[in-house]
Amino acid sequence: MYSSSVADAPPVREPLHAPVAHLIRGGMVEGIHYGSVVVLGADGEVQLQLGDIEAAFYPRSALKPVQAVAMVRAGLPLDGELLSLAAASHSGEERHLAGTRRILDTAGLDEDDLRNVPDLPFDPVVRDAWVREGRMPSRLAQNCSGKHAAMLYTAKLNGWSLDDYLDPAHSLQQAIAEIVEDLTGQGIARVTVDGCGAPLFSVSLHGLARAAARITTAAPGTPEARVADAMREHAEMASGSGRDVAALMRAVPGLLAKDGFEGVQVAALPDGRTVAVKIADGADRARIPVAAAALARAGVDPALLAEFAGEPLLGGGQPVGSVRPVRALDPLPSASYA
Repeated sequence: MYSSSVADAPPVREPLHAPVAHLIRGGMVEGIHYGSVVVLGADGEVQLQLGDIEAAFYPRSALKPVQAVAMVRAGLPLDGELLSLAAASHSGEERHLAGTRRILDTAGLDEDDLRNVPDLPFDPVVRDAWVREGRMPSRLAQNCSGKHAAMLYTAKLNGWSLDDYLDPAHSLQQAIAEIVEDLTGQGIARVTVDGCGAPLFSVSLHGLARAAARITTAAPGTPEARVADAMREHAEMASGSGRDVAALMRAVPGLLAKDGFEGVQVAALPDGRTVAVKIADGADRARIPVAAAALARAGVDPALLAEFAGEPLLGGGQPVGSVRPVRALDPLPSASYA
């Protein structure tokens, strides 16, 4: 289905985004979210594309499942909820902090070894509680701490240095870059620094979708399958209670989904059908409605996706509109659902 060769890096250019969602208020289009969407069939072929799916972009945290696969390939022995946490953008709940401590303890390390940026918890309810209690930002609470703990564990297992594990030239990051290219099927266009301080690799939206499809269709027991199983079985560890991406995985059997800052979403089914979304302005309110519409277009029963239609637009405290994906994302009239 997918070639084992690596193509050239995607072009670095201003993306040619297209309208992907309308803001409807009082029956009129009040605003437009631009972006790009790709839908892959089970055969890996592009079934639908909107906007620019081949330009280089930063997947942000949507690339974490690929990073986790790279670490498992490099010997990371985690499974279950801790492997899910290694691929997480977590909410900073106590379960996430405790899991990160368990990874560090197993590696013989502690919070001081982390090099991610100290932060308050991502979840607003948890964050507000921290502020009321007078708790300060910490590396453990930052949403990428599970990934960083797993990076440190992987580096220690391989005898690689720890203090500079975030350096793009570090053996760990070189190993991750190799797997990014392997799973996306393309070279890396640019390398920069993500919000947490880790190297961030630029690929295309199409490449991100290919990587997710290869993870969900991998043979049982492989590093790819271990990561997919962990994230699907422990969706709240990969995100948090009340997070839309966890709810999406619970709603659609077998779905692997991962979000990323700046309006990125990827979601893949066990048979390889995959969608990837980038909202141009980074608006989170359009991310899930557009991704849900793309999944329906890929053949997921729309009834399973009804709760992901998006929050209503309010006027005077009452619903007066909604975020509506463009008609190009409507399910095919002839679609049948299992």
